[in-house]
Amino acid sequence: MAGLSGRMSTVIKAKIAGLLNRAEDPEETLEYGYQKQIELLQNVKKGIADVVTSKKRIQMQSQKLEQQIVKLDTQARQAVAQGREDLARVALERKTTAQTEIQSLDQQVAELERQQEQLTANEQKLRQKIDAFRTKKEVIKAQYSAAEAQVRISEAATGVGEEMADLGLAIQRAEEKTENMRARADAVEELEAAGTFDDMTQIGGGGDDLDRQLAELGSGSQVDDELAKMKAELGPAPTEEPPALEEARPQEGKGPA
Repeated sequence: MAGLSGRMSTVIKAKIAGLLNRAEDPEETLEYGYQKQIELLQNVKKGIADVVTSKKRIQMQSQKLEQQIVKLDTQARQAVAQGREDLARVALERKTTAQTEIQSLDQQVAELERQQEQLTANEQKLRQKIDAFRTKKEVIKAQYSAAEAQVRISEAATGVGEEMADLGLAIQRAEEKTENMRARADAVEELEAAGTFDDMTQIGGGGDDLDRQLAELGSGSQVDDELAKMKAELGPAPTEEPPALEEARPQEGKGPA
């Protein structure tokens, strides 16, 4: 069963591959590939925009922290001047925390800048690749169209194309039918000349010319025999003409009885 299923799978894949190969249009395939690359380029641009947006947001947070550090430093100095070391300590602690956050934000900004540079470089490479692909695509499409036109012209000239093959078969069938009709006409003419059709119209079936002559000869002998028999029964015929039969005429003055 495993071997049978494997063979069936292979046959099915081969059939599908054949159908796809016949249905595949190189121009459509090239356009589809080009559109996919354009979509990829748009996604890269969107990624760059997202990275830049995140970087700007972090930079804005860092600027706020820097402003807060300046403020906390001023407050600490004022507290020291007024002899409030406790308030100055709290301000300095907050300042240190803000400075630590700024360092972390700066690291994030640096990482985002590296990602931005990498995405920008990839975007440029992808753009160049797409431009080259677009040029190649147009060249291939032009070559394919020219080759397709050349094939159609060659097929039409040599009669090997599918449409020309169908037309050739139709012409061949027409020629065969014409030859059959000619042969039939010749056969009918030959049979008519031989008298076959006349014999077939006679009662009792047909026959050839010899059969007709024999039949006529037999019919004539029978008539002669019957005539001789009648002469023997009636005797010799009289020499005088028999009296003419008088026509029956109605009597004058009398009506019908």
